[in-house]
Amino acid sequence: MSTAPLPDSRPHEPVRVGLVGAGPWARAMHARMLAAGPETSLTAVWARRPEAAAEVADAYGAPVAASFEELLDRCEAVAFAVPPAVQAALAPRAAAAGRAILLEKPLGAGLDEARAVADAVAEHGVVSQLVLTKRYHPATRVFLAEAAGREVTGARSCYLHGAFLGGEFATSWRLEHGALLDLGPHLLDLLDTAVAPIVSVRATGDPRRWTELTCEHENGAVSQASLSGCVRLPQARTRIELFGPGEELVYDTAGIDHEECWPVLRREFAHAVRTGRGTGIDAAHGLHIQELLDMAARTAG
Repeated sequence: MSTAPLPDSRPHEPVRVGLVGAGPWARAMHARMLAAGPETSLTAVWARRPEAAAEVADAYGAPVAASFEELLDRCEAVAFAVPPAVQAALAPRAAAAGRAILLEKPLGAGLDEARAVADAVAEHGVVSQLVLTKRYHPATRVFLAEAAGREVTGARSCYLHGAFLGGEFATSWRLEHGALLDLGPHLLDLLDTAVAPIVSVRATGDPRRWTELTCEHENGAVSQASLSGCVRLPQARTRIELFGPGEELVYDTAGIDHEECWPVLRREFAHAVRTGRGTGIDAAHGLHIQELLDMAARTAG
């Protein structure tokens, strides 16, 4: 007998999403994206500081939930915009309540936490999706499609910015864990997809200053990734160069508008919730990325 989820009986209704968190990323992206619709509606906001939750919710006419349990009662899906340790504590409870979940990267602050999230998603059979922002940009998808037909011998990449030097995005968990946990998921995901699955990662450097990753891939290719959130640049720099017998293939985000990511992310999450069919950029994939992060962390320093 098939265990595939049944199609939702409300395919054209907006997915009612509750937002957990009221920090800078919740304000800048999650709330605005979910409230914009038409595929989703922002039905409630909950945060540990009610006044912060109210500031986010009031901007979109959404109610503030008095508790996490009340948030679950008000929605059919939950979006998380909180530090990894908080997400890892709450996401399994949302999954157990049968709610689809939109997750930030990384899944947790450590591998055990991430595994608990992925296990809860699998156990309860709920839809999950990761906010790996760049994956939802059309230019990224063109790059990955072109990479799929290439023989890659080696790759170089970087993700560099200065957000950790100060400002509202220099949050405590980012300053504590550094670029490996915050920026690493993006590059590891793209290299894992564009080159071949990564089978081992070694790291050198200080995650709070500059980290260099060397990845070995299933197809024998070797790639490198430079990560830092504390270097002064005019704008964030994300670049991947693929090399092999043919011409090099370059992906560079300098010319792209990240605003183009949000409608794609929202549309694909809503479709996954309504059909019960995920995109593959899910909690299981997030666990794979976290395993790579853990491997790198154990070799760093």
